[in-house]
Order: sequence, then C-alpha cells, then structure tokens
Amino acid sequence: MANKKIELSAFHEVPKEIEKILLLNKDLLEKWNLLSSLARNEWICWAIIMPKKEETKLEHLKRLEEDILNGKKRPCCWPGCPHRRESAKKWFK
Repeated sequence: MANKKIELSAFHEVPKEIEKILLLNKDLLEKWNLLSSLARNEWICWAIIMPKKEETKLEHLKRLEEDILNGKKRPCCWPGCPHRRESAKKWFK
C-alpha cells in the first residue's frame, strides 16, 4: 500500500474517509488520480466537508465511489466548492 499515490486536490486536503476507500479499490484510485485537481476538490467538498450529518457523508461517499467508477468527473447538480468559488457561496446558507 505504501507505493499507492493519491493525487491531491486544488484546495481541500484529501480526508481520511476518501483516502480509505481509494486505497481499498485500485480502479477507483486510478480514476481519482486521472481527475483534475479542481474536480478532486469538488468531490471532497461535496462528500465530506459540506454535509452536516454523518449519514449524509456516508451516502455521498458511496455515490462518490459509484459515480467516479462510472466515469463522472464531478458531483451532479453541485454549484461548486463555496470555499474556493465566491459565486458558489450564494447556494449555501
């Protein structure tokens, strides 16, 4: 496992929850590493940082895995990371 490199995101650090699922699935890790750093940032923010409930985070992690494995580059219907894009802040109150 030590030789498996997880590419970073543009703004947020890769959280342990995402790191764990990436290291358990080499296909997912490969597709994650092919995403742009901005796309990786969007997944991190959408799946881990923005949800308030633990159950929502778990649902988002499952969907992250399924969607990336199915070729999706970014979370569907997501206005973008409000921590990085000023224009996305209006969607989050």
